[in-house]
Amino acid sequence: MNWSKKMIACATLIIALFTVTSTFAQGGGGRMMDTAAMRQRQEAMLAKMKTDLNLTQTQADSVKAISMEFNAKRRDIFMDPANQGLSREDRMAKMQPLTEAMNARLQAALGADLFKKYQDWMQANRPQRGGGGR
Repeated sequence: MNWSKKMIACATLIIALFTVTSTFAQGGGGRMMDTAAMRQRQEAMLAKMKTDLNLTQTQADSVKAISMEFNAKRRDIFMDPANQGLSREDRMAKMQPLTEAMNARLQAALGADLFKKYQDWMQANRPQRGGGGR
C-alpha cells in the first residue's frame, strides 16, 4: 500500500509540473508575440513620423533612442512593487519629471519648431487605449 501511495503522489507531482511548465510556456510565448507586435507598431509609427515631419535619419534615430530610454524608465516605475499600491495619479506624478526630461532632450535634438510639430503629431497619432479613453 505504501508503495502505491508514493506512485500516486509522484504521478500527481509530474502532472502538476507539466501543467505549470505548459502554462508558463504558453504565457511567455504570448508575451513575446505581444512584444514583437508592439515593436512592429512602434517601428511603423516612427516611419510614419519620419515621413510626416520630414525628419532626417539622425533626427529619427534620436527620437527613437530617447523614446526607448524613457519608455524603459516609465516601465520600471509601473513595474516597481513599491508603486503597485499607488493610484494612477500618483504614478503619473512620479513620471512627470521623466516626461519633462524626455521633452527637454527631444527639443534639444529637434529644435523648438520641429519639437512643436512633433508634439502636435504625437497628440494626433497617439494610439487609442481601451477603458474609456481620455
